[in-house]
Amino acid sequence: MENNIVLRRGVEADLPQVLALIKELAEYERAPEAVTNTLADMQRDGFGPAPIFSFFVLENQTAEIIGLALFYTAYSTWKGRMLYLEDLVVTEAARRGGFGRLLFDAVVAEARATGAVRMKWQVLDWNEPAIAFYKKLGANIEGEWLNGNLDHAQLASYTVAAAAEAAAAPTSARDF
Repeated sequence: MENNIVLRRGVEADLPQVLALIKELAEYERAPEAVTNTLADMQRDGFGPAPIFSFFVLENQTAEIIGLALFYTAYSTWKGRMLYLEDLVVTEAARRGGFGRLLFDAVVAEARATGAVRMKWQVLDWNEPAIAFYKKLGANIEGEWLNGNLDHAQLASYTVAAAAEAAAAPTSARDF
């Protein structure tokens, strides 16, 4: 690993490069059109009054971000606090240099520091290099759970019971 690489917690000024890395990952995962997140969304959600994600970056000697690990706290009703690794990405030119491992290690350290009892993430079933990477680290790659999702349009058109709408309405104690 190069000595001139810096691993650090991400800051708001990193977001333009972070969003570019996210788009690079979407290209690799054959879904470039799927990225609808914006810089403004990321600023609000990561650095607004109620941040919901954090991240680590790897920066090279020219202050270019070459790696990203974005994560957030989640909760398991069976296990308790867990850390969810949303994305781990290293630019194509920097792959195979140990940088993915360094980012993964940082997220594991974060999970330990925050008292998480589990760390979870997803990997596409066709992404053999990523699957091999995680297995090499000793991770379990499960095949029994299927992902459920409602996209933006489905959320908007879903009919919610009036009682559920009222229960979810922001209150003075919990404002979103």
